[in-house]
Amino acid sequence: MNAPNRYELYVLDEGERPVEVTEDTKIPNAATIKIVKQDHTLGNMLRGQLLAMPQVLFAGYKVPHPLHPYFLLKIQTDGSITPEAVLEQACNKLIGTLSSLDTKFKREFSFKEVESSGPGGLGAGPSGGFASGDDPYGVGSGAGGTAWGTAGKDYLDF
Repeated sequence: MNAPNRYELYVLDEGERPVEVTEDTKIPNAATIKIVKQDHTLGNMLRGQLLAMPQVLFAGYKVPHPLHPYFLLKIQTDGSITPEAVLEQACNKLIGTLSSLDTKFKREFSFKEVESSGPGGLGAGPSGGFASGDDPYGVGSGAGGTAWGTAGKDYLDF
């Protein structure tokens, strides 16, 4: 109905600029940055990274309307650096953090593959089902599981 086509939410149109910077005339050392074809995911990560930087006095974002794929990022600095420069630093730090997270995830996942590819195959325990530590519901390969309130269970395990 009113929702735009999915590709319109992330594909830039011909000649469309991904970032537009507007200097704030009322607040010193501040700018409003419009980032198009992005949503809360990037907005919140950038805001958090900016707030962790000592030069930033204020950082916040808003998505004016859910059907319009852009957000506005407001940054105010202490004057030692421009809002554009601090945004660039925040983006570089965020890219480094996400790259580190990706590397750590892939390393841990490769360890998991090595552990599970033992003599019983992927995820196989002695009874042919999951090993006791890998069983997500704690019921083993048998049907029905154990009674409510037993060790290793909580209120979510019905």
